Amino acid sequence: MRATLALVAHDQKKADMVAFAIRHGARLAAFDLVATGTTGGQIAEAVPELPVVRLKSGPLGGDQQIGALIAEGRVAGLIFFVDPLTPMPHDVDVKALTRLAELYDIPMALNRATAELLITHPTAFQPSH
Repeated sequence: MRATLALVAHDQKKADMVAFAIRHGARLAAFDLVATGTTGGQIAEAVPELPVVRLKSGPLGGDQQIGALIAEGRVAGLIFFVDPLTPMPHDVDVKALTRLAELYDIPMALNRATAELLITHPTAFQPSH
């Protein structure tokens, strides 16, 4: 059974997420990928050989869908490129998502530097329980 990674990026960070997916497409292909709607669409367009299950857009419930998958033990890691300079109308959902990743002790990258470290570590996204 393959581990699942969740990919999320705020609007101002979507280009960074797409660049990350292009750069690490071979490594990401080893995982089942889920993403919020727009982020997943942009990744699928840029890296068509990388299957991504697209959930709803973050503000429309996608963050909560990923949070539910984390709570069910179905997500091994979260890569979430957060824009710290732009206020988010769904900030409560974002906080709930990151809280669940912390609560269920899954690896979580909130910026590209940390995502680079995690994706290049061979066992970073292995189940710990």
